[in-house]
Amino acid sequence: MRISLLLSLLLLATCTPNDTQSPPAANGLVSSASPEATLAGRQILDKGGNAADAAVAIAFALGVTEPAMSGLGGGTQVLLSIPGKDPIAINGTTLSPALTPVTATKADLTYHKRSTIPSTVKVLHYLWKKYGSGAIAWAELLEPAIGYAEQGFVVGTFRHLVYKKYEKELRNSPYHTYFWLTPEGRIPAPGERIRQPVLATTLRRLAQHGAADFYSGDIAREIARDMAKNGGWITLEDLQNFPEPSELPALHTTFRDYDVYSQPPPCGGWTVLQILNLLEESPAAMLQSADQYWMKLTTALYLGHLNRDMAPVTDLSQYEPYTRLKTSKDILEEVKAYWPPSEQPSGGETTHFSVVDDTGMALAVTASINAYFGAAAASSKLGFLYNTYMDDFQLGQPSHPFAIGPGKMAYSSMSPTVVRKDGQNVLVLGSPGSSRIISTVAQIARQWMDAKEKDIQAFVAAPRVHVYSNKVLFEALAPSEQATILPYLEKQGMEIAFPTYDLQINGLNAYFGGVHALAWENGRWKGAADPRRDGLVQ
Repeated sequence: MRISLLLSLLLLATCTPNDTQSPPAANGLVSSASPEATLAGRQILDKGGNAADAAVAIAFALGVTEPAMSGLGGGTQVLLSIPGKDPIAINGTTLSPALTPVTATKADLTYHKRSTIPSTVKVLHYLWKKYGSGAIAWAELLEPAIGYAEQGFVVGTFRHLVYKKYEKELRNSPYHTYFWLTPEGRIPAPGERIRQPVLATTLRRLAQHGAADFYSGDIAREIARDMAKNGGWITLEDLQNFPEPSELPALHTTFRDYDVYSQPPPCGGWTVLQILNLLEESPAAMLQSADQYWMKLTTALYLGHLNRDMAPVTDLSQYEPYTRLKTSKDILEEVKAYWPPSEQPSGGETTHFSVVDDTGMALAVTASINAYFGAAAASSKLGFLYNTYMDDFQLGQPSHPFAIGPGKMAYSSMSPTVVRKDGQNVLVLGSPGSSRIISTVAQIARQWMDAKEKDIQAFVAAPRVHVYSNKVLFEALAPSEQATILPYLEKQGMEIAFPTYDLQINGLNAYFGGVHALAWENGRWKGAADPRRDGLVQ
């Protein structure tokens, strides 16, 4: 890349938190990746629950109705913005088991050994207990998920495509993945119903005995038994010693006259904020030109991801430096001869939902089992998939901040994000998609904040771009844009691609994420469900 052309961006903005009331939403609003989960959240809001209550119900329902992306065996990150208070991050990272060997190789990480200790159940219980309304019992929040597991959910178009892509893994795994197939052992067709009675029993036990059962009761003992039987590293002691979720101030920066908050390390929120700061070096008017926008955006994404690759951090006590974000000149001075790996990062999947209630409380929640259908392994007695977060550690590099070993947090791109203006919550968003999460959240947040005419659904549906190493991946570009933008990028030494993907829906490419967002527009909350998924706003 020609460094000189990257120095045309302007200087970093300062950070000033706000702390006033958020605008109310009439009865609240939910956007999630499955219609069933959205309706679960809507049901809780209509019963008098608040956004935290609804979030718990949504998360459990997503684990049933979007089983390839999240579930009881995964991890959950929460960004919570309560009117009149500074937003907080609830760190729901999973942890590697105590038996994890520092010498583990890729060949070791199969099925049960791919799983870290799940955090989701503990995070959701913590959220309900500390921030719930008090009007909705824990068991009520699990009722929708139990119903979808017992009675079944109807497979949507995107979820069918996921089944189709991973049919071989589901049919060939020896570890009970038949739970997610039809009784005849086929992948479900669109419109076909999938029932999960074993999972329903597990959810009923959680509803009756509480989250503690997952970490120290019968569920915990079954997880430990299943792990021991099948070579996994998670033990009963790991589950019993798993800590309560920690709270941290959300990372914060400003963009134009907005305040932007996102998730601290080990998540990717600091890189979202870094990219926004780089984009703010260009005046808003400049970014209204399509050519200038794509050029400046690809430059900011390149530098943001490059900075993240140069400076990985896992120690949450060190997250404060990421509130002091860098200019493009800073990054280019530091990079010098550095060049990141050129290979495509490994894939990853997750789910994101956003919810706001009639008091203005807003939550951006990202949950995952880290890969489509996780480790493709489940206990025959529990019916949920284990995660693959062990895959995200660095192997054979003991000095790396994310080197594999016992009791560690895996690197994550999760970036649940909330935007405020004059202290009011005005935008809530996040996405799945490994490192594409960061690119997607940053560009949609920028588009919405800079727009004179705000339309969150239009921005979510618009084509996207992702940059890693020296590769620029476009979802789509108009011919006129290609004529000017592609030669510019090629002169910078960038490789350009328009990736094809067999998970395409509505003419859009699911590789570029699945945003579920809420935005305050024209005096009321409006929602966007990404047309790349099966989601719903209600």
